[in-house]
Amino acid sequence: MRPIVKIFLALNLVAITVLVFKYAELMVSPGKLIFDHRTSEADCFACHTLFLGASSEKCVACHKVDDIGVMTTKGILLEKKKTAVPFHQKLLLQDCVACHSDHMGVAKFRSFQKFSHGLVETSIREKCVSCHQMPADQLHRNVSETCSQCHGTDKWKPATFDHKVLDKAELAQCISCHKAKVPSDKLHSQVSGQCGQCHTTEKWKPATFDHNKFFVFDRDHDVKCEACHTTGDYKKYTCYECHEHSPSKIREEHEEEGIRDFENCVACHRNADEDDAKRAWQSIRRGVPYQFGLPNTENDKKLRKEHDD
Repeated sequence: MRPIVKIFLALNLVAITVLVFKYAELMVSPGKLIFDHRTSEADCFACHTLFLGASSEKCVACHKVDDIGVMTTKGILLEKKKTAVPFHQKLLLQDCVACHSDHMGVAKFRSFQKFSHGLVETSIREKCVSCHQMPADQLHRNVSETCSQCHGTDKWKPATFDHKVLDKAELAQCISCHKAKVPSDKLHSQVSGQCGQCHTTEKWKPATFDHNKFFVFDRDHDVKCEACHTTGDYKKYTCYECHEHSPSKIREEHEEEGIRDFENCVACHRNADEDDAKRAWQSIRRGVPYQFGLPNTENDKKLRKEHDD
């Protein structure tokens, strides 16, 4: 054997010997017991079975399952009796050491390993709030206690929220829940929280709104919503606010062409090109949808009828 190997083995032997003498207790115990169990420190077999380790059978010998959460092991009623569903009594398998570890130190009792909800009966697993506190925010106050509609037992977050559980009034109040996600850009700073006009509950992005389908912006038509949508209702608009034409002047110009429904500007005016508007009107008169995608709707029929009259 090489000298370097002998030296390495000797150093390891010395280190192990020092650790055995310095931490002799850890050779037989992984840590201190909780306060109520310290009377059993000298009797390992009160909780352990030789060669098998700690067993749940020895736990329930002292901690009667029916008494957990109700009284102490000495038969004394707890001052604050637990009002939740008797959780331990409804476990499918009384496997105490699956969740509890006693050698965590005097101040500690439970391990932080993940709890398996598969240990709980189905009837109890469906009553989350019997063990978990119900969130106090506005959203959870309005929904039922059927947590599994959004949450799973493997992960609490992220939730798979289905907006169908909300009524129409709640659906219209997106920012009551999504406060942190309200965009701060120039466009969104002008809108009034009516997210549903552009967004859906299925996907926030991409937004469904394309303004070019209604009117194409240019340098003379700025992206200021309130310039055209003066009432706050973005389904309504007016062209009078920025055009130099007065309502009477516009009426006169359109009536010369036999157009009396001149309030619906975007039926013909989809951009600032007047010639394009004239071509659109000619198409409407002929009953042919124009190239920018104007459908042959009831409104088109109304416009044609007014012109023919």
